[in-house]
Amino acid sequence: MADQTGAQPGTFVEPYRSYNFKMEIDGITAGHFVECSGLGAKVEVIKYREAGQSQIVQTLPGPVDYATVTLRYGVTVSRELWDWFLRSVEGQADRKNVSIIMLDSAGVGEVMRWNLLDAWPCEWRGAPLDALARTVAIESVHLAFNRLERG
Repeated sequence: MADQTGAQPGTFVEPYRSYNFKMEIDGITAGHFVECSGLGAKVEVIKYREAGQSQIVQTLPGPVDYATVTLRYGVTVSRELWDWFLRSVEGQADRKNVSIIMLDSAGVGEVMRWNLLDAWPCEWRGAPLDALARTVAIESVHLAFNRLERG
């Protein structure tokens, strides 16, 4: 019997909402963020010409390059992300497994996750401060990682 979980002809499949997500660090919920961007990977293409057929260019998969993930969050009294970043500044990249978890439309159940293995903070951006604005102060942290899994 065919797998019935994917799209079927004539059946509308409701897309997931991009605003329901959270982050876990080493299995512990680290909070809800206002934005997560940069999830991605690229396989470099190695081109070569085969002997005797110089007009044909062959390709092979090369090294994988993972994009840096940016997480934006509202500033609170918590110093956990800042302290994690400071360890990188001091030359001690404290690698952790991070999961970005997409939640269902109710914001409760997990529908998808991306696991960033051996992640560490490589950049931090403080919140812009503006005395005339009435907005939440938003900081960002950028994570580098060695491998990406999708669950």
